[in-house]
Amino acid sequence: MNPSLLLSTTARVLRQLRADPRSLAMLLVVPPLLLTLFYFIYEGNPRLFSFVAVVMTVILPMSLMFIVSSVTMQRERANGTLERLWTTRLHRGDLIGGYALAFGLLAVVQSVILVTVMVVFMDVQTEAPGWAITLIAGITGVTGLSLGLLGSAFARSEFQAVQLMPVLIIPQILLCGLLIPRDGLPDVLRWISHAMPLSYAVDAVTAAARSGVEAAVARDAATCLAFALGFLAVAATTMPRRTR
Repeated sequence: MNPSLLLSTTARVLRQLRADPRSLAMLLVVPPLLLTLFYFIYEGNPRLFSFVAVVMTVILPMSLMFIVSSVTMQRERANGTLERLWTTRLHRGDLIGGYALAFGLLAVVQSVILVTVMVVFMDVQTEAPGWAITLIAGITGVTGLSLGLLGSAFARSEFQAVQLMPVLIIPQILLCGLLIPRDGLPDVLRWISHAMPLSYAVDAVTAAARSGVEAAVARDAATCLAFALGFLAVAATTMPRRTR
């Protein structure tokens, strides 16, 4: 991996995102708006809303980062940009790393905005400091973008990239512990949930909100990050060099 090529790719992706206000709105404006919707839905049950809000700080970053990163990468392939880049000294690691760094920075900004809205404007109280919740949310956003980059390698169009969401993201939302505790799932579904990064993110953020930063929280957050690094490594080896 070449540091100069990595940083130039990061700068190029950030310039493209800056010129795409719809994608920026999807990443930075939509999450707090959706959280606000949940606030009014659970207005009569503040305790339940506190739980839902904390869980949403990891579900929303993963879901939206997955959509935007997969579509953005697929768009570059469809436009022929990647084929032109492959004629330079750029390697797969530089490309995936640059995308990960650019979207990772946005994931941090997204998490800061989301947690600030939750704590300051919605008065959700947690035992963990705000930075801990933000860090877990940011890690989950990075996991979502890494899964999006991996999924884009197997899609042939932007529509197919979006179609991967019901396969790769929605099952994680259903089994992460939002609907019922994972311990209450049938054995097979519980075992499947152990193989899903969102489960560890939800465990980490809910445990942090309930008991503060403990060893179990750090372990679950690190597990989620390990998933992200694994997805990026696989994406770097599977990214096609020619548009299909």
